[in-house]
Amino acid sequence: MMIEILRVVTLVAATVTTGLLAGLFYAFAVSVMPALRTAGDQTFIDAMQRINVAIINPWFFSSFLGAPVLTVIAAVLHVPVSGRAVLPWIVAAAVLNGVGFVLTVGLNVPLNNALAAAGPPDQIADLTQVRNAFESAWGRWNTARAVAHTAALGCLIWALVIYGRTRAGA
Repeated sequence: MMIEILRVVTLVAATVTTGLLAGLFYAFAVSVMPALRTAGDQTFIDAMQRINVAIINPWFFSSFLGAPVLTVIAAVLHVPVSGRAVLPWIVAAAVLNGVGFVLTVGLNVPLNNALAAAGPPDQIADLTQVRNAFESAWGRWNTARAVAHTAALGCLIWALVIYGRTRAGA
């Protein structure tokens, strides 16, 4: 009985944290970046530098680290025969969350760091060059991670549906 509670709680927590990430990256793709696209270079750089500082907080890290870790834990908890019906969906979600994590750490974070290293916007000699080196690549990889986490969310939701059906039939 306790293992069943742990399975469902972990699966729900993985789904929620994955949904939070998918929503965050989606919001950037469909609203934040299009809005900033209309801003001047100095405003764009200033805003992105401020966002990149503000996002380093416990709330963000609880979902950024929680989604992949909780999904892997949920997969491990569903390895026993009684949990195998949902296992492929949880494993797919773990892979997709891993892809989103790698995209963030390997591509978006280095771009954020390069933008920070450029210095305060009012002291950057060529604002257009700094923006051009950042904006398009960051937006492309943000969209890719939004898709990865959204697909992971879909897999986890389907895993919850299957879990509910198997429990109802038990």
